[in-house]
Formats: sequence, C-alpha cells, structure tokens
Amino acid sequence: MTQDEIEAVLIRELHRIAPDIEIDTVDRDGDLREEFDIDSMDFLNLVAALSKATGAEMPESDYAQMASVNAMLAYLGTAAP
Repeated sequence: MTQDEIEAVLIRELHRIAPDIEIDTVDRDGDLREEFDIDSMDFLNLVAALSKATGAEMPESDYAQMASVNAMLAYLGTAAP
C-alpha cells in the first residue's frame, strides 16, 4: 500500500469510531486516544479494522508505537505489506 492509501484507510476508520471529529482539527502528534476522545475498546476496534484493511500484523506489544496519528501512519507504513 502507498502512504496515501494507508492515510485514507486510517482516516476512514477513525471517522467510523469518532464521526464528529475532523482529522484537520486534531494534533497529528498528540495522543490519538485523547485527540479523538476514544476509549481502549475503541482503540482495539481501530487496530483490528486497520489490520484487516491493510493486512498488517499489529500485536499488542506494538501499541505504544501507535500513540498518535503520525505514529500510526509511520507504523502502518512499515507493517503493511
């Protein structure tokens, strides 16, 4: 997947979980959970949806590497086939 495709998938999945939040209004380096006001279950659903959509394996041990929008994009850029 290209970086643009990965970003489109991430934005789509974030919008499903937090439909009232606009990606352009959040700090892309801020804590993803705080910026989108999501709880741990929402985060798990996000990770599962991203894993399915991108084919990336996203083990729990890597969750700290997915703490912000930019961190998630970077992680998926290296993890997605």
